[in-house]
Amino acid sequence: MGSFNDINLKKWKESEIWTDSLWIIPERDKSGKHDNSYHGNFVPQIPRQLILRYTKKNDIVFDPFVGSGTTAYEAESLKRNFIGIDIQKKLISKIKNNLDGKNNFSILVKGDSTKKITLNKIIESLKQRKKKKVQLAILHPPYFDIIKFSQFNDDLSNAKSLEDFLKKFRLVLENTASLLEEKRYLAIVIGDKYSDSQWIPLGFYCMNEAQKLGLTLKSIIVKNMSGNRGKQNKEAIWRYRALASDYYIFKHEYILIFKK
Repeated sequence: MGSFNDINLKKWKESEIWTDSLWIIPERDKSGKHDNSYHGNFVPQIPRQLILRYTKKNDIVFDPFVGSGTTAYEAESLKRNFIGIDIQKKLISKIKNNLDGKNNFSILVKGDSTKKITLNKIIESLKQRKKKKVQLAILHPPYFDIIKFSQFNDDLSNAKSLEDFLKKFRLVLENTASLLEEKRYLAIVIGDKYSDSQWIPLGFYCMNEAQKLGLTLKSIIVKNMSGNRGKQNKEAIWRYRALASDYYIFKHEYILIFKK
C-alpha cells in the first residue's frame, strides 16, 4: 500500500490502474449514474484512474468545475468524499439529487471558483466536518471559448481573451492549491484549440500557470479523443479539410499531473 493510495503492491499484476503516459479509451463508460447529455463532459475512466492512483478510501476529492458530475459519481462509487463547485445552480441541484450520501459526504457549492468567497464556503464546510484539506484535485475547465457553457460573465468559457481566460484559471488554481494537502496531487484535464489559422496550445499554457505557483509537474498523459460530438460522422469531411489546408486534426488532449 502506498502512502497516498490503497494499491496492494503484493498483487500489483492484478491492478486496474494504468501506468503508461498514453491512454487509449475506445468509448466513455455509460454505466451507473453517468450519461452523455452534457456537452463538454469527460470520460469517467479519467477521474476513476486518478482517484484510484492518488487517494485512499474516505479521502476527499475536489473538483472546482463540477459540470455534469462525472468526478462526483466516480468518487462516490469508489467510497471517497467529494467537494465540487459549479457556477450553474441547475447542475449543482441535479448532482445533489443523484448522490446518495450513504457512506461518504458530498459538498456541492454553487459559486465562482475564482472567488475567495467561494473558497471560504469550502473551508467552512471542511471545518464543520473536522477536516482541513483535500487529498486530490481534478480540474476539467472549459477549453477557453470552444463551448459556451452558460451566460454568466464569470464563466471561464465566456472569457474575453486568452489572457483573461488564463488569469481566471490561475485564480482557480490558487484557490485549489490552498485547499490541497501538502505532497498530494492535482490533475488538469485540458485540450488545445485552433483559432485564426493557428494552433493554440491551451494545455501547455495551463500547465505553465500551475508551474508558476510552484506545483511540481509529475506526468503529462496524452489521451485519445474519440466520439467528439463536433466530429461525429464527419471524419471524411475533416480529413478533406485537413488535406486541403495545412493543419492536423485534433485527436488528443492532456492529463497533467502535479504534486504540491
